[in-house]
Amino acid sequence: MNIAIIGAGIAGLSAAYDLSAAGHRVTLFETAAYAGGLAAGFKSDRWSWHLEQFYHHWFQSDHDILSLIDEIGERENVFFPRPVTSVYVDGKAYPLDSPLNALLFPKLGLLPKMRFGLTALYLRLTRSWQSLERETAHQWLTRTMGETAYRVLWEPLLVGKFGEHYREVNMAWFWARIHKRSTRLGYFKGGFQAFIDALVRQVQARGAVLHLNTPVRRLTPAPGGGLLVEADTAGGHFDRVLATVSPDLLVRLVPDLPDSYTAAVRRLKSMGAVVLVLALKHRLTDGHYWINIPKAEGFPFLALVEHTNFINPQYYDNDHIVYCGDYLAPDHEYFTLSKEELTARFLPSLKRFNPDFDADWIKESWLFKAKYAQPVPPVNHSANIPPLETPIPGLYWASMSQVYPWDRGTNYAVEIGRRTAQLILSSS
Repeated sequence: MNIAIIGAGIAGLSAAYDLSAAGHRVTLFETAAYAGGLAAGFKSDRWSWHLEQFYHHWFQSDHDILSLIDEIGERENVFFPRPVTSVYVDGKAYPLDSPLNALLFPKLGLLPKMRFGLTALYLRLTRSWQSLERETAHQWLTRTMGETAYRVLWEPLLVGKFGEHYREVNMAWFWARIHKRSTRLGYFKGGFQAFIDALVRQVQARGAVLHLNTPVRRLTPAPGGGLLVEADTAGGHFDRVLATVSPDLLVRLVPDLPDSYTAAVRRLKSMGAVVLVLALKHRLTDGHYWINIPKAEGFPFLALVEHTNFINPQYYDNDHIVYCGDYLAPDHEYFTLSKEELTARFLPSLKRFNPDFDADWIKESWLFKAKYAQPVPPVNHSANIPPLETPIPGLYWASMSQVYPWDRGTNYAVEIGRRTAQLILSSS
């Protein structure tokens, strides 16, 4: 078959890896100048390693992506440090990434801690999530963990991540976040971009063709079967097409989708992400890698991630790398602000982590935005998800909105990309 893949992110590349191995002609179309999608990296001229545009790590339970890394012969480049992840409460960051740290957490009494611990243990051990999706995380956690622990620990995170939708998110999504988590977090030598580059080399070695800087404008059914791909500098007739794009973009690219399928796609809600990355002269926090921040504390962002408390700063010319990240509605004001405007809003808050911080510490800065970054899964969401095989013969759609109950991430991008590839292969 002659197969087109729209998008050279992790899902598209994973599908291309399997489809080209099966002997089919594969062409990838990517709008950006680089492959990798939301996992792509960038690099200062001073650094030896790339850094992700949006903070990334793996869990030890991320079997799909680790298996793919094994297959392409790159497992020796994966390593799992043990960083400190924390929660910010009443003006201080507290480590909360182990049973001992949870026991020592001073903002909860003994009974709330016990309920918190037992609930977390249940979510770690149970494999059944289907019943959990019938109730919101807000309701389920308040009832089982208790209002005190929920209010202090989890409600601020749901509010920060989902904004006005936080009471809609179902408990199966929350279960997945706890069930798969590991204390050791994985990274790739050279950054995620080094993994992406290795995967691209393998895909191209199998005969796939990658067109960068090539936005696809339209997908239409061909009169004699198959689909026509209209792109700026390439395109043509294909027997099968896999689109790994956002719901909004799918609807715009494929005007011939039936109204019922289009309506289902449009009902999918999602949040965007804005990340300001700072290269500092000095360390900002006392060893914290990830700090979840309640917006009720008055911060202009949700998470502070000090990457170089996870990965040695020697790979970044001894810069201390800090992400200030937030999940926001796609129409939020932040998406219209410049790097300078967002920096002016974010910087005053950094003194709350380190009173010595000064704007003079900043050596370089970068701003990255994505209006499609975090799906919002409501109650009984499994019934809402459009199938990977669309009603148009030969057209498939695979997105982070369909990896449910799991959360978006590179592991599940690999899984859905390879699963869709198998569907395509079985259709030949």
